[in-house]
Amino acid sequence: MIRISQLKLPVDHSREDLEKKIEKTLRIPMSQVKNWQIVRQSVDARKKEELLYIYTIDVKTGREEQTVKRARNQNVALCREQPYRFPPSGSAPLKERPVIVGEGPAGLFCGLMLARAGYRPLILERGEAVEERSRKVAAFWAGGPLDPNSNVQFGEGGAGTFSDGKLNTLVKDKTGRNRKVLETFVEFGADPAILYQAKPHIGTDVLYGIVRSMREEIQRLGGEVRFSSQVTGLILRNGQAEGVLLKSGEAISSPAIVLAIGHSARDTFYSLNSQGIPMEPKPFAVGLRIQHPQTMIDLSQYGPKGAEILGPASYKLTHQTKTGRGVYSFCMCPGGYVVNASSEEGRLAVNGMSYHARDGKNANSALIVTVTPEDFGGDGPLAGVEFQRRLETKAYDLGGGKIPLQLYGNFKENRESRAFGEVLPCMKGDYAFADLRSVLGETLSEALVEGVDAFGRKIAGFDRSDAILAGVESRTSSPVRIPRDEHLESAVKGLFPCGEGAGYAGGITSAAMDGIRVAEEIASRYGVPGSEGGGPAPAMAPGERVPEPLKAPKILQNSDSDKEKP
Repeated sequence: MIRISQLKLPVDHSREDLEKKIEKTLRIPMSQVKNWQIVRQSVDARKKEELLYIYTIDVKTGREEQTVKRARNQNVALCREQPYRFPPSGSAPLKERPVIVGEGPAGLFCGLMLARAGYRPLILERGEAVEERSRKVAAFWAGGPLDPNSNVQFGEGGAGTFSDGKLNTLVKDKTGRNRKVLETFVEFGADPAILYQAKPHIGTDVLYGIVRSMREEIQRLGGEVRFSSQVTGLILRNGQAEGVLLKSGEAISSPAIVLAIGHSARDTFYSLNSQGIPMEPKPFAVGLRIQHPQTMIDLSQYGPKGAEILGPASYKLTHQTKTGRGVYSFCMCPGGYVVNASSEEGRLAVNGMSYHARDGKNANSALIVTVTPEDFGGDGPLAGVEFQRRLETKAYDLGGGKIPLQLYGNFKENRESRAFGEVLPCMKGDYAFADLRSVLGETLSEALVEGVDAFGRKIAGFDRSDAILAGVESRTSSPVRIPRDEHLESAVKGLFPCGEGAGYAGGITSAAMDGIRVAEEIASRYGVPGSEGGGPAPAMAPGERVPEPLKAPKILQNSDSDKEKP
């Protein structure tokens, strides 16, 4: 295959223009090209009057070496295809199927990969299926009660289901897992353009259907997904995890337990800590959401012409304060909404969300400040959790359960906000004006002010006085890490910490990739349940179902002799 890099065209080009550029670059007519595909598309907006798309293109001609020599171009080279490959099954016996705790991106992808390899996993999700979960979240935003187990944080699809659905990641990956994640999303209904866009996104409304379809595929292949099934502890014996305990009192045995619990499963963290599962505090970041008119961001990033052609613009901003703290934008949602993302009674957290069209009037992003264990106070691995909870309790109390808001100019001058300016809020959930400085404290608030003022020198109007702040953004990443070895296993054998909650991911894509990685480890170690030795599972055609269900996992007795209490 031939790879063309740095192929540049105006953003208003046609397909014909692109093919002519390929012809010119390779110095051959298109009649000699068997096929071509876009590998990557990004925007060069450094010159607003000359906006460009920059492409990476793969081309097949059947005469690759001769074509590359003929091109005599440093941006044209031979490229070998390296498709993702799931490992063959191992040989260790697996008497019961793997159990996956949590059906966020990590658990969902881990479950799908294992199901396709014949392992028929059992996924336990404390929340509800995405259909019921979506209805419950909408009712909560309309003023209804919070369900602590099925909300923006918990339920099928995880926290990423109510987000912008951004799929870009900073994870360097030579195994093809990143591409596999994107291809899987396309397989289940995402726009194929995510395969090459530099900043791909799906959108909350589209994610609903994708998540549901992935679950149905797992079930078709003999896996099982159980909702409203909260894991409250592990069954431990001699340093080995042998199963899980459910809130219902049920015990389920398995020698391979994937812990994909998400960053908000605080009660689970406490339960695991009480059982002696090794964990440690880790740095994360907290802050506020900021809203600006999307048209302002578009004009600043693309100029008048680009704003019409390219659609809603995004941004990524960073600043280091005079005291050395990092301030940066996070989870930027073009044309999106700030949402009430609470999961605990008496505590309030916010997040950002966009639909696929990104047609909301405002842009929003989290503006967050790094915090370390030194900032948390207290001892132990869960000090960061308690720090988050203190901030969220203040936010809830200040807003009376509503999302607390403050205009940036008033926040900077430490004054109360009484009315909106030209920027009007785009929110999911009720809101009220409040003093957000008292939520974050002076140290973090001053760092945010310094950061926003610096960002105003990069994006015109970013520091406008009527920009709307909302708080508190406290769930940027997990405040703990559950250590694992080179085989992705905890010091407690049979336990595989996975994804964002365990401290190994920072978004939908990286969590999904980690889920795939853990699935690979389990598959390469164990044979398919019910088979002799290893070897691949027989392939199944679309629509074909498992002929008979796998034998149910053994139910262990809840006696003090065979478990440790959570």
